[in-house]
Amino acid sequence: MHKQYRRTGVYSREQLIRLLHPASIAVIGASTRPGAFGRQVLANMAHYTGRAYPVNARYETIDGRACYPNVRDLPEAPDCAVICAAREAVEEIVLDCAKAGAGGAIIFASGYAETGKHDRIAQQDRLAAIARETGLRIVGPNCIGVANALLDSRVTFMDITPIPRPIGHAVGIISQSGALGMALAQGVMRGLSISHVLTSGNSCDVDMADFVNYLATDSDARSVACVFEGMATPDRLLLAAENARAADKPLVIFKMATGEQGAAAAMSHTGSLAGSHESYRALFRHAGAIVVDDFEALMETAAFFAKAPPPQARGAAIVAASGGAAIMATDRAEQHGVPMPQPGPEVRAVLESRIPEFGSSRNPCDVTAQILSDPEALGACATALLSDPQYGVLVSPLTYGYAPSAKRPEVYSALAERSGKMACVVWQTEWQDGPGVVEANRCSRVALFRSMNACFAALAAWHWRAEQRVAGTRTVAATPPDVIARAGALIAGAAGKTLTEREAKAVLSLYGVPVVGERLARSAADAVDAAEALGYPVVLKVESPDLPHKTEAGVIRLNLRSADDVRSAYQAVMGNAAKVEPPPRINGVLVQPMLPQGIEMVVGAHNDPLFGPMVVVGLGGVLVEVLKDTALSPAPVTPLQAEGLLRQLKGVKLLEGFRGMPGADIGRLARVISDVSRFAADHRDTVAELDVNPLICAGERITAVDALIVVT
Repeated sequence: MHKQYRRTGVYSREQLIRLLHPASIAVIGASTRPGAFGRQVLANMAHYTGRAYPVNARYETIDGRACYPNVRDLPEAPDCAVICAAREAVEEIVLDCAKAGAGGAIIFASGYAETGKHDRIAQQDRLAAIARETGLRIVGPNCIGVANALLDSRVTFMDITPIPRPIGHAVGIISQSGALGMALAQGVMRGLSISHVLTSGNSCDVDMADFVNYLATDSDARSVACVFEGMATPDRLLLAAENARAADKPLVIFKMATGEQGAAAAMSHTGSLAGSHESYRALFRHAGAIVVDDFEALMETAAFFAKAPPPQARGAAIVAASGGAAIMATDRAEQHGVPMPQPGPEVRAVLESRIPEFGSSRNPCDVTAQILSDPEALGACATALLSDPQYGVLVSPLTYGYAPSAKRPEVYSALAERSGKMACVVWQTEWQDGPGVVEANRCSRVALFRSMNACFAALAAWHWRAEQRVAGTRTVAATPPDVIARAGALIAGAAGKTLTEREAKAVLSLYGVPVVGERLARSAADAVDAAEALGYPVVLKVESPDLPHKTEAGVIRLNLRSADDVRSAYQAVMGNAAKVEPPPRINGVLVQPMLPQGIEMVVGAHNDPLFGPMVVVGLGGVLVEVLKDTALSPAPVTPLQAEGLLRQLKGVKLLEGFRGMPGADIGRLARVISDVSRFAADHRDTVAELDVNPLICAGERITAVDALIVVT
């Protein structure tokens, strides 16, 4: 049976520099035939600043250039070899490139693994093996190519839109889809600055993670826009994204293929909650990447991050000549949690002096159509607002495209530059390329957005990213080896693949997870004795490795306040257990103290075959599957990261104390979540999934009442 090679790590910039920033390019399969890939690549090379070599044994010269019969006949080992040949000839050419000492190869030919045919998959695997064995870096196959605007190298068979040399706020584009990557590059037509377009195709060798890692330390790409479908080793993308974060390089990702393939119902809640799309989002968030939900928002969000300095304040000031646009901005600001404080007295005085009484000198600031007769009013109001320390950004909806529109972005950019802040123009007119679009995109401190939603989503991400950098990337404390060993021994000593509640809690308690006290009873009399020792009221639960979901089986009784209650409950739960088919193994009945009410949480982990251990938190008890209010992250997480997960929940207000209801110690809860995640990470090779549900939280009292561990 074929075993797929699994890469670890990512290629360094030094390993890819010859391929992606080449001083020389060999076009293998160069041609004079119109429409041939080799012809189009040569045409694209017309303005390349390096040395281009046509290679084809059929020609002695092409377009006045010497044409060489084989890559090994070139006067130098090329940094980049572009293979414009049919699939059947590619493997031999790749071997020739490796023997010639080429830095890398780009393969256009298709018909490999994407066909699903075993022989074609094997062909692609052989290319990957050549890359591993020789060190020749390969992009493709089934690839459109790459472009480097710094060298004006357009290594593609497409009739690509020329990409001018980037200015100081360029975006580097990475895309698994070649067509979409090149489509994004056409943003240069509306003033966007672009440094690279890197498309990966089938990624037999160099892939998205390597491209991200390459651009992470590229000084010309101020941010990275990534069109992503999926990959077999997402942990490598996590590593590259973390390297980008360490280099302070904003990484903005649009994830395609978000529909979930309904997996078989998992034994625990965690398995059903951790779908692949949510896992990818969690992975990106964990690494500090910004995720956009819409393809249309990708480039403008990346362009914003290429220009924006760190935020000086959380507040957004909105200045508009349309009351309706101002209201739209306010709605979106509230939706994304971007605060809009009111201006201070001095700023308010300036606004009132320039805005007519039928406008608004509050935030949002409506200067009205009066700016037509007082063109300086808008600039005066913007200046005043940017001087207010409450505001880190000025947002200006632009509702009509006409000649004066082109002047505003430059005014805003100068003001923002002077104050060390940022300005955003939201293009509200249907004249998508009207006056002001190119000007705004070329400004160094103005970001242009085509929707109010994308603008405020970017601002929210701006603040989130800044908070992440302040918090740092603290590592999770290592578990003492003896604790790992003792927990492993308990797991290995369990009777089956599903640990009983008592066994699971014993394991988790080794990691510091607070668990409820209990005793196992094997008769009604034992149960009464246990209840007397623990103190009433108590809970009874049948213990069986075959009954992971006890509520559905009717084998739990709560709030038992007397010996008679316990005897009756014992008979009832044992009777219900006897009705289950096939008959479950029964160890006895757990007797536990009935805890006072609190907020019920679930903390779990699921060992995903792609992503590894993932921790999930949410509102617990029976509501977890109904509310689906959960947050997900790769495990392990620090207590600070765990608190960040809790802050993502809609139900976080309950933990903070809502309408007089007692809350929970969020810091202590975060430490418990971190401990559970540490256990999941330590035992990823043996634990498939686990649930702690419910985890009852009331003030400082946080107690795991039930737990489930499933081993591989």
